[in-house]
Amino acid sequence: MKVVVLTGPESSGKSWLAAQLQAHFGGLRVDEYVRDFMEQTQRDTCLADITDIATGQLAREDAARARQPALLILDTHLLSNILWSQTLFGDCPSWLEPALLARHYDLHLLLSPEQVEWVGDGLRCQPALAERVAFFEAIEGWLVRQRQPFVKIEGDWAQRREQVFAAVSRLLQA
Repeated sequence: MKVVVLTGPESSGKSWLAAQLQAHFGGLRVDEYVRDFMEQTQRDTCLADITDIATGQLAREDAARARQPALLILDTHLLSNILWSQTLFGDCPSWLEPALLARHYDLHLLLSPEQVEWVGDGLRCQPALAERVAFFEAIEGWLVRQRQPFVKIEGDWAQRREQVFAAVSRLLQA
């Protein structure tokens, strides 16, 4: 099983590209849990919610891993929960990073916020490019520090799709 994670700031194409990957390569896709959580609770999240959100994300990932697909495509993983918790609340449950590091991911596709427009959807909260760039840099810094395999994805939508397909093709051929 090869596990690919799409990561990056909001409105950078994670969900769209995850669906594109699944349509092209097959495999199993895991969507981000936090969207469902926010739609169900109908309120702003708080620090106390982070554990429930992360646990929900892990449950989805674990259920998908148990099915042993040849390709597992994750729309996000715990790193987003960690960084959003730190960004929004200045704190994060201590168990999240060890839980993230205990899992194996074959490739992270790190999506740049630049060269694509931010689109509000009622749940997103970083319309300023500078905020999304800072979030991108925090993800990149973590991936580098933790020696996680990643490819930066940049450009317009067509370029992103092409880069993502090429990176996943290389992974599957390795």
